[in-house]
Amino acid sequence: MPSRIRSTADRAASFSKESVMKILTAPRMERCIGCHSCSLACARLVHGLLSWDAAGIRISSSGGLSTGFEARTCLACLPAPCVAVCPTGAYSQRKGGGVIVKKALCIRCGECARACPVDAVFLDPSGGPFVCIHCGRCAAFCPHDCLEHGEVETRGPRENDVPGRAS
Repeated sequence: MPSRIRSTADRAASFSKESVMKILTAPRMERCIGCHSCSLACARLVHGLLSWDAAGIRISSSGGLSTGFEARTCLACLPAPCVAVCPTGAYSQRKGGGVIVKKALCIRCGECARACPVDAVFLDPSGGPFVCIHCGRCAAFCPHDCLEHGEVETRGPRENDVPGRAS
C-alpha cells in the first residue's frame, strides 16, 4: 500500500489539480523517550492550558520501557465517526479528513470518545473533549524528531474509511 504522504515533486506536479491538507503522523516513534513535550506543547500552545489532560496527542508506553512508546492522535478518518455521533454538532468534518471541534456547543456527553475507533478523542476530568486538529505545533517540540506534519492528498468519503485499517 503506497504512503499517503506525498513528495515535493508530486505536490508540484498536481497542485493545481487537487487539494492537499496536512496531517500529523508519528513515523519515528522508535526514537521517543516518553518526555511528553509534544503533549505539553499542544496543551499550552493550542488550548492555552498547562495540563496533560488538555492535549490532542498522548504518549503512552507500548508495553514497558524496553518496548518503547506510542503516540495516539486523530487518524483523520473520513467520514469521522465522532462527527456522526455528536448530538449537538460540536464536531464537524474537516475537508480531507479529521475534525473541527466547537467547544461552545459541546455538552460533554462523551459520545465522541466512545465512537473513536483508535481512542484518540481524550476527555479531561470534567468531560471536555480534546482531539488532534493536525496543526503540527507539537512536532517542533519533540526533541527526537518523532513527529511529522506533512501534506497528504485529500480524498472523498468512503464507507468505513479509517486510515491504517484495511478496507
